[in-house]
Amino acid sequence: MDASASSRRAWLASFVCRARSRSPFPSKSDRKEIAEPIANLPFALSIQIRRLLGIPRVSLNEGWYKKTVLTGTSKMTLTIPRDRAGTFDPKLIARYQRRFPDFDDKIISMYARGMTVREIQGHLEELYGIDVSPDLISAVTDTVLEAVGEWQNRPLELCYPLVFFDAIRVKIRDEGFVRNKAVYVALAVLADGSKEILGLWIEQTEGAKFWLRVMNELKNRGCQDILIAVVDGLKGFPEAITAVFPQTIVQTCIVHLIRHSLEFVSYKDRRAVVPALRAIYRARDAEAGLKALEAFEEGYWGQKYPAIAQSWRRNWEHVVPFFAFPEGVRRIIYTTNAIEALNSKLRRAVRSRGHFPGDEAAMKLLYLVLNNAAEQWKRAPREWVEAKTQFAVIFGERFFN
Repeated sequence: MDASASSRRAWLASFVCRARSRSPFPSKSDRKEIAEPIANLPFALSIQIRRLLGIPRVSLNEGWYKKTVLTGTSKMTLTIPRDRAGTFDPKLIARYQRRFPDFDDKIISMYARGMTVREIQGHLEELYGIDVSPDLISAVTDTVLEAVGEWQNRPLELCYPLVFFDAIRVKIRDEGFVRNKAVYVALAVLADGSKEILGLWIEQTEGAKFWLRVMNELKNRGCQDILIAVVDGLKGFPEAITAVFPQTIVQTCIVHLIRHSLEFVSYKDRRAVVPALRAIYRARDAEAGLKALEAFEEGYWGQKYPAIAQSWRRNWEHVVPFFAFPEGVRRIIYTTNAIEALNSKLRRAVRSRGHFPGDEAAMKLLYLVLNNAAEQWKRAPREWVEAKTQFAVIFGERFFN
């Protein structure tokens, strides 16, 4: 023990004797006398032990013990004061706590950016020399599941002018096999143009029953009306939407329809086919759009790739509503920058994983990615200013509910 530590212990012993012999309360001079030695303690702990010195019949400091905690960048050894009666309970780092709060935040942040548990472990060890077990990292990320549950069941607005339903494919281990499951995201545009993610669903069963359950969930959470629902043409989806929201206009996503059409086209011809398709969805009205489709079907590209026209005709029932809207509303529907940017971030995070061990692991990561993306949405799309006026004229009171 060095001289300074020895003198400090001797001074504390003499202080206890003086305090017990004179008064159960430390005097003002005693408090001033003890202030200098405890000034070397961490600030928050010093504050706490000063308060402890002010209570009656205090059992004064009986030394210190060392405790190693993990910070966001390294390991740190703290010297924690203790008193004889064991009444001193640190608040900054509680008893049995081995990690600073920001350490958990850093793990969750790395997980949200697509790093696997093993990658996080290697990153912490390589950069900071911290040896963290994969079980600890999993336990930290599992704390997100409670937030996911609250977020997935939060109340919704009464009406949403526009909702995009889109999906990405994620490999998830299920019953011993890796299955290619669809994860669906609902991105809504509110009346003021701001965006909100309504929910995240992993497809458990195929067909209309799954979609009916999703729509009923939205309604039970408070959503009573959707003006326009933009979907990607899945079978049974439009029927499920209109069963729960009968006044909703279901519109096939034009971007998905174009992409599906280009799947039949060789790469060298795609640049020439896209302008030919543009003449269809930018037609003046439904009748002009149908004539443009017929002209495409009879033209060079329609003859070379007949599957394109067949695809448009199969979905024509849900393409037609698009032509009833003015240009401002059409642009906000087929300009899907928001949903495309969102899907890009989700795919980037999923790509590095290969596959997930279960639905919960996939839900954790996708929720964190969506949460980070939502924080970056600062303002409404510029197309919304014109579209908002058109929505108010077309839908009247439904838009203002």
